[in-house]
Amino acid sequence: MRAQPNALLARIERYATSAAQHIALTDGSRSLSYTDLLEQIAQRRQRLRNAHARRVALALENGLEWALWDLALMMEACVAVPIPEFFSDQQRRHIVQQAGLDSWIGHGSETYGFQPTGDTAITQRWVEQPPVLHAGTTRITFTSGTSGAPKGVCLDNAALLTVTESLATVVAPLDIRRHLALLPLSTLLENIGGLYLPLWLGACSVLPSMAALGWQGASGFHAPHALEAIDRYQPNSLIVVPQLLQTLVNHAPNAPRSLRFVAVGGATVAPTPLANAQQSGWPGDEGYGLSECTPVVGLNRPGEPSGGVGRPLPHAQVQVDETGHLRVCGALMLGYLGEAPSGEWYATGDTGQWQGDAIRLNGRQREVFITAYGRNVNPQWVEGELCTQPAIAQAMVYGEALHANRALIVPASTHITDTQIDAAIDAVNRSLPDYARLHAWQRAAPFTPHNQQLTANGRLRRDTLLAAYGHGLQSASPHNSRSNIMTAYQQLQDATQEARTWLLTTPIVNRALAGNVTLEEYLAFSARHITTCVSPCRS
Repeated sequence: MRAQPNALLARIERYATSAAQHIALTDGSRSLSYTDLLEQIAQRRQRLRNAHARRVALALENGLEWALWDLALMMEACVAVPIPEFFSDQQRRHIVQQAGLDSWIGHGSETYGFQPTGDTAITQRWVEQPPVLHAGTTRITFTSGTSGAPKGVCLDNAALLTVTESLATVVAPLDIRRHLALLPLSTLLENIGGLYLPLWLGACSVLPSMAALGWQGASGFHAPHALEAIDRYQPNSLIVVPQLLQTLVNHAPNAPRSLRFVAVGGATVAPTPLANAQQSGWPGDEGYGLSECTPVVGLNRPGEPSGGVGRPLPHAQVQVDETGHLRVCGALMLGYLGEAPSGEWYATGDTGQWQGDAIRLNGRQREVFITAYGRNVNPQWVEGELCTQPAIAQAMVYGEALHANRALIVPASTHITDTQIDAAIDAVNRSLPDYARLHAWQRAAPFTPHNQQLTANGRLRRDTLLAAYGHGLQSASPHNSRSNIMTAYQQLQDATQEARTWLLTTPIVNRALAGNVTLEEYLAFSARHITTCVSPCRS
């Protein structure tokens, strides 16, 4: 049963009548009741009509404005195209052309040919022949996947709200009253689970800026800031990717009392870190899905024993064929932008099996590698175990046709020594079968969406990583066992990490990257701080 396209608006109108002063949205300094929310959406809908906006880029920071414009675009049935903050200039140009965008809400639009209009929030450009879209498209979510050119996934409002309704059914017993958005709203998972779902439930969505939550520029995350936000807002629910969960648990072994539900998705989470989180009181439940499936297919139900990635949601059907490949039906994309429409069933590219009535994943079809001894290894399993070690922040494991598995290791800090990493790997190896153990490793700079080595949902972009580090990972014999095989560029990246993190967390630099700073401001900043930035790079 597909939800009606205006079903969310109907529920907001109902809450505006029955619970008019309940807070619907807040960013920590400004709050909107359900009555206020209706008024604000109506105002923005009129502004979109006045501008004759049809295909609209949403390039704002997390906050009330992102949510309000997104909801207005949904209610007007415009084609909304969220622009991830970490997408490069080249990727943004690709999106503008591929989607035929005529309007842009947010910073930086002048670079792509948009011009100011009478509405200070909306810039526009003339599109003579917009590309043909799948009938009914109201959302295009671009996913970087495994290639540099983002791929457009075309969705309709009915699919978005069908998944929202399914999730509401699953979490209803928890009586969630407040959700804190820890991930960017441009991520479809947070967009649905962190904005539409709370509003569907008549709850409050808390939307601070990413910087206020501890996200630091291109690659850093300061967990104490996130924990301070959790303590301040007392949310009942969060959505996290596996690495974020691991970091929060490391900094707060005793879970915040307000939490009733922590959905873990985006990338596969290994059993050990999830078990560790649950033993510490973090109510983590793993789910499964893809953007092409809008984006949740299965979820472990709160309060039930964990089983793989849980049972399919009420709207979804899952088949596991004779080769172990998963196919999904229900609330699927309309098709990829510029390609043929999707069929009734979508081949996910994942392999798995049934564990009772739950789905157990065995890895991505193209990511499982076969060692020289013919053993299949799911690298995500080993990577998850490695990241339970305090010394290791991120890992990528590789062993295709090799006699010994190798790994890229991102240390938890620049102060971590090779000896500490060796000890961490030894500890993990003792828990692994011999065919999955590591015999060589090399340091790497952090994997982030900004360097195209990580997707927005926290999945490794293995092709990009192999392009950057392939010589050490794929050579017939590693240079040295447990070696630190780094190119000059990689060594420079590692040596300047602290300085680069400082620079990218500076407010004026973030504003400059968004095109929101004057030349005079930037020159004054450079004159004051240039030695601060350069000195660490020379040490």
